[in-house]
This record gives sequence, C-alpha cells and structure tokens, in this order.
Amino acid sequence: MEKIDTMIKVIRQAKIYSPEFLGTKDLLILGDKIAAIEDEIKIDVSSLEVEEIDGRGKILTPGFIDCHVHILGGGGEGGFKTRTPEITLSTLTKAGVTTVVGTLGTDGLARDISALLAKARGLEEEGITSYIYTGAYQIPTPTLTGNVMKDIMSIDKIIGAGEIALSDHRSSQPTFEEFIRLTANVRVAGMLSGKAGIINIHMGDGKSNLDYLNRAVDETEIPISQFLPTHCGRNPELFEESIKYLKRGGYCDFTGADDPDLWEKEYGEVRISKALRRIIDEKICLDNFTFTSDGQGSFPMFNEKNEYVGLGIGKSSCLLEAIKECVFKEDIPLEIALRGLTANPAKILSLKTKGNVKVGYDADINLLDEKTLDIDTVIALGKVMIRDKKVEVLGTFENN
Repeated sequence: MEKIDTMIKVIRQAKIYSPEFLGTKDLLILGDKIAAIEDEIKIDVSSLEVEEIDGRGKILTPGFIDCHVHILGGGGEGGFKTRTPEITLSTLTKAGVTTVVGTLGTDGLARDISALLAKARGLEEEGITSYIYTGAYQIPTPTLTGNVMKDIMSIDKIIGAGEIALSDHRSSQPTFEEFIRLTANVRVAGMLSGKAGIINIHMGDGKSNLDYLNRAVDETEIPISQFLPTHCGRNPELFEESIKYLKRGGYCDFTGADDPDLWEKEYGEVRISKALRRIIDEKICLDNFTFTSDGQGSFPMFNEKNEYVGLGIGKSSCLLEAIKECVFKEDIPLEIALRGLTANPAKILSLKTKGNVKVGYDADINLLDEKTLDIDTVIALGKVMIRDKKVEVLGTFENN
C-alpha cells in the first residue's frame, strides 16, 4: 500500500539558500506550497499530524530545474542499438531534480512529440513537475498539431521549441530565413499563451558557432532573450563566442558531463565549474547562465571526417557534481553556483513558482549535507521523494 504523505511539514533549522543565503531558519510546507520561512515556527494544532524534518547540519536549496533532458531517450547516431533508454523517476530525484524539461534530439521520427508529451505526463503523475519543447533538430520541425504555434498555445506542457540544431553536421542545414521564421512564430505563440516561447538551440562543433543568433539580434526585431543555446562549452572556440554572447545580454546553457576530465582532455570541452569561474571573472550578468545534464541524451563521438566512432550517455547526476566542483575546486560561492539550476532557468523559462525558496512557491526542496553537499532529502511538490539518502518514491516500473 502506498504511504500517505503528511500534508504539513516543518523543516527545522536548516541553512537556507534561496539561492541567496537567507540564514538558518525553519520552513513550513502546507500541501505542495511553502507557507512560511521564519527563525522559529511554532505550531499548536493537536488535531493535525505534523511531520518534523531535522535540518540541522543541512543546506536547504530549491529543487533543481534540469531544462534539457531527453526524457524519452535519445541517441541513435550509431544505429538502432545505440538508442538510449527513457529516464526513470528516481534517476532525476536522486540528482535533486524536481522540475524537468523534456526534448527530442537527432531523432524526431522514431520518437515523436506525442510520445514525449505522454512521458512528461507520466513523470508528473509519479510526482515531479515536467514540461517539454516541441520540435527536434530539424527545420521544418516536427510538431504534435501540425503547427508549432498551435502546439505552444494549445498544450499546457509545451513552453517553447527545441532542440533545434545549428552548426552541426546532424542539423537540417536550415537557412537563416527558415530559422528566423520559426523563432518568430515561437515567440508570438509564447506571448499569446503567457509562456516563455524559448527556442532551445543545440550548438554543434561547426564553424558557424553562434552566427545565426548574432545575426538575429543585429538584423531582426527579435530580442536576444528568445534564444537559449545549449552545449556552449562544447569546445574552446564556441565557449569564447558564448562569452561574447553573454556580454551582449544573451542566455547560455552549459552541459554537464559524467566524466568531465575525459571530455576536457579529449575534446577540449569547457567544464561547468571553469565556465562559471570565467563568467564571474569577466563580471558578466549572473542571471543569464543555466546548467543542464542532457540526461539520457547520447554523447556521440565523431572523428575529423564526422564519422561515428563511439557513444556516451548523459546523466542527471552530473549536475550536483558540477556544483561541488564550483564550490570546492573553483571557490565559487554556493549561492552563485546554485543559480544555474534554480533561479536562472525559472526566470528564463517563465516558471513563476519554481527556482526559489519563497513563501507561496512550490515546495520543491533539496536538503544537502553541509560539508559534502551530498543529497540527503528531496521534496517535490511537498512530497518526500528521497529521505536520508534513500529513495522513498519509485517510478511505476522501478525496483529497489
């Protein structure tokens, strides 16, 4: 029998990062919302059950927002056997992820928007918050209704389009005009539906880098805030272009890696911690970067002729490891590092009740060990998913 979750919870004396540091406080959860944050919360209601959670020695943060995940699986660049599996609930919650944005990638045919939407709804039923992008690498991009604007306006979970591939041999090699027309349609649909209308852009290894995005800003009326390019640390050249783009006021997403040493050494990838250190040193706005896992996405390896030679897989667990590197290796304040997984994606994607520890916001909360930053407890929409480092809520077909 499924355990009934207590509606009222009090987390006692945790060090709260909203992501800015608020001090050592108590936090009250009523249902799925944060109801109070005080130095001390006293509850004298004998007729109601109240769950007390000890926050001493713990850091309390917002639940993480991973805004680029192949929840339905990805890959396939090496043939059918290299298609990656769907993500599971506990894969996300063990990584502290309580909000996920699903996307298709190279394969927008054998996997489609209907299946992506169904997977997102399944994750929501299992207990976390989910959204998706319509589309895939290609332009024209696949949709559910036959029209990208209608997808965004009609379907609650669709908040933008992506991941559209640019500067990559796997893209559809769209013209600038095709790219801008798609962007304009997504922007207007977002305006009409009260959503972000973001274009999430896969940046490849090609020589054009961010050319289309810079041209869009220079040559059209579309604001720079409409684009969220990802994989911006893929190689040193793209990273330098991304730094310039950030200085223009653009957004950039940096992808984590399960083995950042390997990708740094073999492919020149700029790891998240070093990217953030550079952003800080250059005094770039700290509101415009995000971190994502590319979870369940394939990490294909190609030679100089763009021939497939191997494959890795994105893992959600890389995100917290990146935060640890920021804090322990680069001496970056935790409240800054946390922005990439909390307040920043919430702002960029217009997720109005996510990404901050504030009264009235969704009760998506992580408790981390104060010394190691390891995850101790994860709460999604007021329900305990991980307790004392053990999975308490499994996905429908998961086993302990």
